[in-house]
Amino acid sequence: MTAGQAHDLRAAPHLLAGLKCRHVVADRGYDADALLALIRASGAKAHIPSTSQRLIHRSVNKRIYRQRNLVERFFNKLKHFRRVATRFDKLARNFLAAVAIASIRIWARAYESTT
Repeated sequence: MTAGQAHDLRAAPHLLAGLKCRHVVADRGYDADALLALIRASGAKAHIPSTSQRLIHRSVNKRIYRQRNLVERFFNKLKHFRRVATRFDKLARNFLAAVAIASIRIWARAYESTT
């Protein structure tokens, strides 16, 4: 978890350190040479679109990049919980607990019985 005013790119190397995967999908905000090199060094392929400032644009597999939408929609549902959207809690443990409870409610809503 990062500070509210900090960009998540600062935490990305720590997140990817223990991750074993073949593909890393992110939006244009994560288009940094250091992060791309870290992803390549781990043996994964980056599916991150190039920013407009790049002279040479990378191609992105559209089929894999579209799946990022599932994660974006989940975070959108998570932000419907006022306590999570406003970061109401001052302590990180309380905020993360609220995120966990909200995530459980979203998951349970998707799998609840309709009968």
